[in-house]
Amino acid sequence: MVAFWNLQAAFVFIFTPDSFVRAYELSGVAGETAIRGVGVLFLMWNVPYLFALIDPLRYRLALTLSLLMQTTGLLGETYIYCTLPAGHLILSGSILRFIVFDGAGLALLAVSWRVVKYAPA
Repeated sequence: MVAFWNLQAAFVFIFTPDSFVRAYELSGVAGETAIRGVGVLFLMWNVPYLFALIDPLRYRLALTLSLLMQTTGLLGETYIYCTLPAGHLILSGSILRFIVFDGAGLALLAVSWRVVKYAPA
């Protein structure tokens, strides 16, 4: 589920960046390019998730790395949110959505990791 969410986010950011530029206080070609770049980062981020999805027992390390990456993303987004100056309501709302999204993903990955941790090799 987390891999699907990440891929979906990547593709909408890459193929419809104009839908998101305002949510990040961006505009024009530069804003669309920045959003597309974030979409590419989502694709890069998703590589270990895909291996973990294919065979979580065989690729336990990929699942562990996915869990660590998700945690890093959640902590980083929380830091960004907490250090954002007042008055950026749309931007803070967009970052808060990522925090919720990645928090849910982290919970799901943690459950998967725990199940795989105790599964026979």
